[in-house]
Amino acid sequence: MRNGHLSPERSPVAPGRLLRMLAAVAVATGGWLWPVAAPHPVVNPYAAPPTPYSAGHRGIDIGAAAGSPVLAPADGVVHFAGVVVDRPLVSIDHGGGVLSSLEPVEPLVAKGDAVVRGQVIGTLQPGHCGDSACVHLGVRVDGEYVSPLLWLGGVPRAVLLPTGRSG
Repeated sequence: MRNGHLSPERSPVAPGRLLRMLAAVAVATGGWLWPVAAPHPVVNPYAAPPTPYSAGHRGIDIGAAAGSPVLAPADGVVHFAGVVVDRPLVSIDHGGGVLSSLEPVEPLVAKGDAVVRGQVIGTLQPGHCGDSACVHLGVRVDGEYVSPLLWLGGVPRAVLLPTGRSG
């Protein structure tokens, strides 16, 4: 620490990585779509884990009826379409280190397919939210999970206000 500030080498996030994350958020606020039709009840919010290997909820669960079409939230290329452990999943590479994942989604696309914002990529399956169905949407930037609400416009932008102190 120097002069009350963390030095770049001691910062919890490398300066270059922080800039990429902020740039990705700035680009993303241009309009990702919700992956299911309205309404969009978030039945389980994003909960960042305290460490990379700790428990947490690395995405949001959006309530919808089983059998609903699931849409690509933004343009990209299908990174994975298949089953992970016991759940069908589709992940999309949106470029710039941004990857989205949606589950439980029976894919209608295959790895390597180009998709456009709003394109049907699969069908929502039951089982993720107990008795009711929901789609889990996760977003990673350079491998680190972040709140999908940043991309969906659900987090208000910070506004810096004057403190009333001069100088």
